Parts: sequence; C-alpha cells; structure tokens
Amino acid sequence: MKRMIGFATMIGAATWLITAPIAAQAQDDKMVPIAIPAQPTAIELGTPALPGATAKESWHSQYGSLFARNVTVATLTPFLPDPAKATGAAIVVAPGGGFRTLSMNNEGWDVAKALADRGVAAFVLKYRLRQTPADMPAFEKSMQEMFSPGARPPRPAPDPNFGDLSPQIADARAAFALIRQRKAEWGVDADRIGMVGFSAGAMLTMATALAGQDAKPAFIGNIYGPLSSMKVPADAPPLFVALAADDPFFANGGNALIDDWRAAKRPAEFHLYERGGHGFGMYQKDTTSTGWFDAFVRWIGMHGMLTR
Repeated sequence: MKRMIGFATMIGAATWLITAPIAAQAQDDKMVPIAIPAQPTAIELGTPALPGATAKESWHSQYGSLFARNVTVATLTPFLPDPAKATGAAIVVAPGGGFRTLSMNNEGWDVAKALADRGVAAFVLKYRLRQTPADMPAFEKSMQEMFSPGARPPRPAPDPNFGDLSPQIADARAAFALIRQRKAEWGVDADRIGMVGFSAGAMLTMATALAGQDAKPAFIGNIYGPLSSMKVPADAPPLFVALAADDPFFANGGNALIDDWRAAKRPAEFHLYERGGHGFGMYQKDTTSTGWFDAFVRWIGMHGMLTR
C-alpha cells in the first residue's frame, strides 16, 4: 500500500508542474501560442490513438523553451553523434510537463544535443499526453481554476502497475523497440540503451524500468522526479537521481526511492543540490544544479556505458 499511495501522490503533483515558475525564466512565464515547428527527423512510433482524444496537437513558448501539448501521435527524434565520437551508448530522453505538456527544448532537444556531443546517440521521445482545452485562453483558465486557492490537483486512483501511464509506457516501449531494430544503422549497442527523464518524464522513466516489460533500459536517470517508495526488482538498472533541495514539489517528500534501490542492492547515485528549484534542466543557472549533466555523463561512463 505504501508504494501505491506514493505513486498516486506523485501523479497528482505532476498534473500541475507545467504552471511552476522557473526563477531564471520568470520574465518569460507567459504562454505564447506558436506554429508547430518542423520536425523532419521525427519518426512516428505507431502506438494506438488515444481513446476519446479530440484536441489536436499544439505548441507554445514559455520559460524560454518550446512546449507541445495535446500530443496524440508519439514520435522519436534521433540525435546521432559524430561517428568519430560515437561510443555505442544510447539514451531515450523523456521531457517533463505534468503529462499535459512537454518541455521540448530544455528537457528534450537540448539534452539530446549535449549527449550526442559526448558520443551518445540520444532519442527524444514525444509521448502522448492527457488532453487539455484546445485554445490557449481556455487552457490557461483551466489551469488557473485548478490551482486557485482551495483547489486541489486531481489525484488518480492508485495503481501499483502504473496502469494510469499505460499509453506513455507503450510509447517508451515502442521507442526502445525501434532503436534496437535500427541499432546497426544508428551505431547503437542494444545492451547499452538507457533512459533519462525530467519531472513527469522521470516518472515515465521509472515506470518504463519497473513495468515496461521488454524495454529493459540498461540505466536510468531520474531528474527532479518524485522519490516515492517503489518495489525494486532484483534486476533493476543502475539509477541516477538529481534533485534540488529547494524543489517546491519533490524535495520534501523523503528519499525512499534511494533507500529502496540500496536495500535491493542495486546501484544508485543521488545528487541533492542546495539550490536549483524545479525544472532547471539545461538552463544555465548560477546554482550548482547546472552540474547535473556532467555528473550524469561521468556516472554512465563509470558504469562502462561509454566504452567504445
């Protein structure tokens, strides 16, 4: 029951992360609708249509990043390293956004570009999202009403099998299957494919590792996601966690996930930064949280994932 309650709580928190102010980007906090950008290298994953989805995909800018919402067709966008740098390692990158939007720059493309520069083939997963009002004013109003004084974010019923994320887990599984199918073309070692996620994307990363069946990531990164207690299987992958102590959502919920991983005698590395807030991603801030990326790359290298 402990695990079930923890997962329900983290899903509830995730539904309102997209409204969180990012201090370094406060001047850009207004949501501005934009045309859907060209994504010529994005590959449709072929997962089923979302039941009852009527709103079409749309994009907006906020916090200096581009966000997608009402995604109904999952895609995977490869960012391949220079062959001279390629290590054979690969990572599926899952942006966050409360399962209502996806932070495509800060937690997607920018991460993938930086990984490719380190010799890692990176694949940004644009996974299917929960539906929101189609037009921006109605979307903004729905969020304001949800988080008005006295309102409480909706919390789905607990599901120990991550069933609430079944569409997103299916997208992640399809991403891993596609990478393995095209491993020779993309220069990827099928045994060195990991996954890193941010906030809601971190939740999806955890769900993929624990309930993703054939996905089986070789290593996982949980970047400012919840650290709720979970049952850790004997073959759980190495876990990297980065979180800021002033994160308004997940810094005060305990570190049970780390304890669970260690109790299962599985590798775990935990970076708790003094400051950084939530959503720091690839933003260059004056806080030490900016160093999470270098630490993550060193960590996967320590586990032999970058050996050519």
